[in-house]
Amino acid sequence: MKSLLKGNGKARIRKLTFAGLLVAAGILLSGVSFPMGPTRCYPFQHTMNVLAGAALGPWWAAGAAFVTSLVRNMTGTGTLFAFPGSIPGALAAGLAFRYFRTSRAALAEPLGTGFAGAAISAWILGPAFGKPAGLSVLMGAFLASSIPGAILGMGLVHVLRRTSLSPFFEGGK
Repeated sequence: MKSLLKGNGKARIRKLTFAGLLVAAGILLSGVSFPMGPTRCYPFQHTMNVLAGAALGPWWAAGAAFVTSLVRNMTGTGTLFAFPGSIPGALAAGLAFRYFRTSRAALAEPLGTGFAGAAISAWILGPAFGKPAGLSVLMGAFLASSIPGAILGMGLVHVLRRTSLSPFFEGGK
């Protein structure tokens, strides 16, 4: 199973398949959301980011977050805040899993989402909408969504590492 994590063709197909499953799950679970400030909070998106970061690594996780955000925007179930609200968190989770290789690396997801994602949103999307989006308001909204999602993701990674899927969750290579 070690060959799953190397750069051969089979591994890429498996990563693409798993990323597609996580994108589909993120879209299907986007019905669970709540409004908070100028955004809508989708905690299961952050759970998918953690799973992608643990199983696929930072770049695949960021790609899966981008595709999920794109499809949610195209179907009308997401907002433009989905992009800066998910991609930095997926990247942070993937990097944390790569370097720390523990379930607690999932807690890096709210750092990427709540701080980097909120800053990007306040800097780019606030002026684009023609209204000021306060950084503290966006941080609060993004953290309210990402903390529960990351905790759920951390629990799932912990459990999945004890199953036959454990080779996928060896540190997000």
